[in-house]
Amino acid sequence: MKAVKVKDNIYWVGGIDWDIRNFHGYLTPRGSTYNAYLIIDEKITLVDTVKHYLFDEMLERISSVIDPQKIDYVVSNHVEMDHSGGLPKTMALLPKAKLVTSASGEKGLKAHYSGDWDYMVVKSGDTLNLGSRNLTFVQTPMVHWPDNMVTYLGEDRILFSNDAFGQHIASPERFDDEMKLGILLEEAGKYYANIVFPYGSQVQKALEAVATLDIEIIAPSHGIIWRSQIPAILEEYKKWAGNETENKAVIVYDSMWGSTEKMAYAIYRAFEAKGVKTRVMNLKVDHISEVIPEVLTAKYICVGSPTLNNNMMPTVAAFLTYMKGLAPKNRIGLAFGSYGWGGQSVGQVEEVLQGAGFQIMEQAKLNYVPTADQLEAITRKIEEGI
Repeated sequence: MKAVKVKDNIYWVGGIDWDIRNFHGYLTPRGSTYNAYLIIDEKITLVDTVKHYLFDEMLERISSVIDPQKIDYVVSNHVEMDHSGGLPKTMALLPKAKLVTSASGEKGLKAHYSGDWDYMVVKSGDTLNLGSRNLTFVQTPMVHWPDNMVTYLGEDRILFSNDAFGQHIASPERFDDEMKLGILLEEAGKYYANIVFPYGSQVQKALEAVATLDIEIIAPSHGIIWRSQIPAILEEYKKWAGNETENKAVIVYDSMWGSTEKMAYAIYRAFEAKGVKTRVMNLKVDHISEVIPEVLTAKYICVGSPTLNNNMMPTVAAFLTYMKGLAPKNRIGLAFGSYGWGGQSVGQVEEVLQGAGFQIMEQAKLNYVPTADQLEAITRKIEEGI
């Protein structure tokens, strides 16, 4: 396995995770990569490592360029174990190397690994001279852990952006101009929606800091390296971080005997009639991590559940818990569902939507199997409320 040249004396030396399909609850049908980067200068530097089981792959790629024991600095931009899992073996191989990280990074790495390593703690604005090049560090706390930082290589105009601008994609391609932009933006959106969504204000601050840098390449910790489509991904991040929505609806539901499903499609017809782009998602077949990317840009969030044992369906409860934790803002919510006798579910769904800060439309609630007239009445009422 060989390193991939990013620029002269700068290489991608990460690992490709072809098999991963679930990243702590987020489905990754295209797999992922854990990106590490090697900078060759008077002082040789490794920026980040890989998940523990891909250490040998990273080492083989480094060895295709240099003797790994010549590395002087290892930069740890983020403590999370998909990036730092290979660090214990790396530092064991490099007893004289300094480990460069933030103060929160040092605290987190010691808590994870108890390694007796030679730490060099840096803060925003600090620089590290490598010879003909200089690394500048910018802390980006809560994008998406307290320890997060990015590393900027000014002479080559490369931003090692850590989790920002990443995507879960396993592929032989390394750069954005080697893959269709639509796929990249789709996966970047999924990544943002499921991981970074709650931290929009912090992302905005990070974008402001990044805007002061002259950037030719963005090298994230997951997925494809950006070099030709940087304006496109920056524009999307500005929208996502600002919680900007489109005139779009997502209808999310589960149904026991089909009545709530009929209501979902009655609501769909209302949005369709008003020209609102709408996606209907059945939680029996659509995983919650696939629904959230639709929520990322949707103005209307409609959630339906029948009543089961005085509660909403477990699938709906799981979705609402997941969504609320990701903290979408500036949305309009609608609760709907059928019931047999108790009918508590619709009120429970609405309560969660209100708790998330959504503006609430009048709920739709029907007893047992809805008639054609009742469904038509729901469609008319929703149309009037849009």
